[in-house]
Amino acid sequence: MHEVVTLINSYIWSNALIYLCLGAGFLFSILTRFIQVRHLGEMVRITFSGRESNRGISSFQALAVSISGRVGVGNIAGVATAIGFGGPGAVFWMWFVAFLGASTACIESTLGQIYKEEIDGQFRGGPAFYIEKAIGQKWYSWIFALSTILAVGILLPGVQSNNIGNAAEVAFGEGSLVTLIGISVSSTKLLTAIFISMGLIFIIFGGVKRIARFTQIAVPFMAMGYILIAIFIIGINISDLPNIISMIIKDAFSPMAGLGAAIGWGVKRGVYSNEAGQGTGPHAAAAAEVDHPAQQGLVQAFSVYIDTFLICSATAFIILISQQYYVDGVDKLISKGALSTEVNINSPAFTQLALETVMGNLGKIFIAISLFFFAFTTIIAYYYIAETNFIWIKRTFKSLDQLIILKIIVTASVFFGTIRSADLAWALGDIGVGIMAWLNIIGILVLIFMGQPALKALDDYECQKKKGVSIYSFDPDSLGIKNADFWKK
Repeated sequence: MHEVVTLINSYIWSNALIYLCLGAGFLFSILTRFIQVRHLGEMVRITFSGRESNRGISSFQALAVSISGRVGVGNIAGVATAIGFGGPGAVFWMWFVAFLGASTACIESTLGQIYKEEIDGQFRGGPAFYIEKAIGQKWYSWIFALSTILAVGILLPGVQSNNIGNAAEVAFGEGSLVTLIGISVSSTKLLTAIFISMGLIFIIFGGVKRIARFTQIAVPFMAMGYILIAIFIIGINISDLPNIISMIIKDAFSPMAGLGAAIGWGVKRGVYSNEAGQGTGPHAAAAAEVDHPAQQGLVQAFSVYIDTFLICSATAFIILISQQYYVDGVDKLISKGALSTEVNINSPAFTQLALETVMGNLGKIFIAISLFFFAFTTIIAYYYIAETNFIWIKRTFKSLDQLIILKIIVTASVFFGTIRSADLAWALGDIGVGIMAWLNIIGILVLIFMGQPALKALDDYECQKKKGVSIYSFDPDSLGIKNADFWKK
């Protein structure tokens, strides 16, 4: 099965998708005149000035839900994987794809807001909605909705839970072996799978509001704690920092690493981590209560910065500054962590080993706890995205009203994902990310030639900002934007 999955991945994650992600980010950066730089201050202001309503969540809650989706195992295990297969230079390409991807995130999330709907008293939206309304190709929306449910409902949750289980094993030991459905699994992983599944059931059965309120508390807590630990480690090794940055830059552009594995793995894990262009962010963006669609686009661009420039960078510096890493097949880049080559590169173990050099066994436990919060909130965000696409499908099939089935499927995916091998979990997750990225990026690129609704909304917001309005408004008809039915009301 792993060979088949790897073969599928080789087609989905060919150079074409890497160039598509980078090219789309560069194009949208040009078209928006690098809005990710020009409006950085506005991003921060909007994030903390939104409001919550009975129908929608606040901008900060939408940011928290979005970050909970973006900040997951990709920020801990994914960074270690990128370094392991692509070398230290992969970190630079993660930064680069995040910088360009912020503009893509802004575009797709603005679209999510423009074409959102109020369904059963809640705001819903995402690529399936804007592909149908803006492009007018419902069959394409069907492909995206079904692919997304497959990706975030079945393939991706297992990656998150698998890494929680792996981190728990490193931190607390494997315990005794237990045979479950013909699979030998450690008692630690089994107990972890049960714990995650029970927590997930409690949250997702509470609805969108409970999801938003949980992430509003958990996300800032986990992110700040992790960043502070990273700052502490960098601080006590500050003299090594210039050499680490120099190594990242040099390796990124070396003929061996920079033009090969570093770019591929940096972009691959960068997209996996920050999700810019993948089509997940617009779901959370559409749920927000805002005065103008562009406001949530800017908030979501900011979430890409938080994900990569803060949290991914924290992991990268922890690993590189402690020299606990191993680059597959590149002897000259094997660090003093070479004894760790027996550790699976597709795991959080290298990050745990790095913290262990500073904090002892407490470092392993800290990463396990951090990874639990990172991955658990991501699983919750995945469920919300799957639910939104399920509800989009339900508009056609009115009798399809069994969300309980989706909840059971996601919970089962989490449980069995925890106990399966890391390599298979990551490979399946890569398929999910790749399919969504292909479908969504093609969709938003097509819209450049079909009225440019997101760019019109961004220009309208900037015009109102220049006029100094106190309350922003959005009139799609005056901008020539069709089928934005919510805003017409």
